[in-house]
Amino acid sequence: MSFIYVSPESHFPIQNLPYGIFSTDDNPRHRIGVAIGDQILDLSVVKSLFTGVVLQNQQDVFDQPTLNGFMGLGRAAWKEARATLQKILSSNEPLLKDNADLRSRAFVDQGQATMHLPANIGDYTDFYSSKNHAYNVGVMFRGPENALMPNWTHLPVGYHGRASSVVVSGTPIRRPNGQTRADESQPPVFGKCKLLDIELEMAFFTGPATKLGEPIPIDKAEDHIFGMVLMNDWSARDIQKWEYVPLGPFLGKNFGTTISPWVVTMDALKPFAVPNQKQDPKPLPYLCHEDPYCFDIQLEVALNCDGLSKPSTICKSNFKYMYWTMKQQLAHHTVTGCNTNPGDLLASGTISGETEDSYGSLLELCWKGTKPIKLDNDITRKFLQDGDEVIMTGYCEKDGCRVGFGTCTGKILPALDLS
Repeated sequence: MSFIYVSPESHFPIQNLPYGIFSTDDNPRHRIGVAIGDQILDLSVVKSLFTGVVLQNQQDVFDQPTLNGFMGLGRAAWKEARATLQKILSSNEPLLKDNADLRSRAFVDQGQATMHLPANIGDYTDFYSSKNHAYNVGVMFRGPENALMPNWTHLPVGYHGRASSVVVSGTPIRRPNGQTRADESQPPVFGKCKLLDIELEMAFFTGPATKLGEPIPIDKAEDHIFGMVLMNDWSARDIQKWEYVPLGPFLGKNFGTTISPWVVTMDALKPFAVPNQKQDPKPLPYLCHEDPYCFDIQLEVALNCDGLSKPSTICKSNFKYMYWTMKQQLAHHTVTGCNTNPGDLLASGTISGETEDSYGSLLELCWKGTKPIKLDNDITRKFLQDGDEVIMTGYCEKDGCRVGFGTCTGKILPALDLS
């Protein structure tokens, strides 16, 4: 237990302690914080308390305006920092609890803080690792006989995304313009996206840098996975459909990707590990690992719009449905010798479960526009309208302990008139 009060519904008990970057009106400097209950512990204020063998000479890492430096220190530093935080926040540890002056300077109410991107994201990669989602989309466009491409069960399919348009939760997303071709008998037209979609995803940040030409073997992958965030990888389906052959997503994806501000560490998630999905055929040796590295993370998507008194839930899914694990994604990504840097972001791809209410995109929920999605008050949607707000949340729960990610939100602004 912590001496800071944590409500039973909070995502941020002492068992979690996620990292984020925040500022306040009276101190606009970006600084590293840890969420505990409804408070933020400012690590720049308490950096001198990190006196372990790894961090005693690295305390300045907590003065930096991003988490990149801390991410780059590696697992020994991450574990030591977590142990120190759990100690100083404990209800039976007087070091911080009984120091009124330090407490007054170290804690900030979350409601008084502005959250920022956790890291400078140098590179962003998006995978396609939910078998249910890949199958559903394949059925829509190619039929059930050819739903999965021949390579899908042999390797984690992915593409390199656009890091500059990754934004923190709460940032509005403007509807994009682009080329579309709704009528295949007519030439393409230019205009605003009409089939704007969500993608319920999660993503992880990488840790220590690697050298060009040196892969990360799968038995070392965990040393390079710092922690996870929620992600909404917005999609312009009509733009994407026209442009994606032969090279894949481009304008249909690069206009915005939203992530939650709090990075939940893998040590906090470890108690919620579940067996990996059965993989058939068995992957090649460089992708094989037996230890469980899938996680029981309950995910939910709600939509808020004019006419609703509260957001309507449209999807309940779970990260445990992922076919390819994060270790496999990282090992595959780097097997060519592709180097990574602290703060690189690797995403899961849309997370869909086995039932219709667990599909992680509007494309699936409305089944390519054939089944309107019912909200409260007899409101329906197929794809997003201007003014719609999407709210994603996720948490693990076991034995009365909830470890969560907070929320990942974004509201749709009208397209610019470029005619």
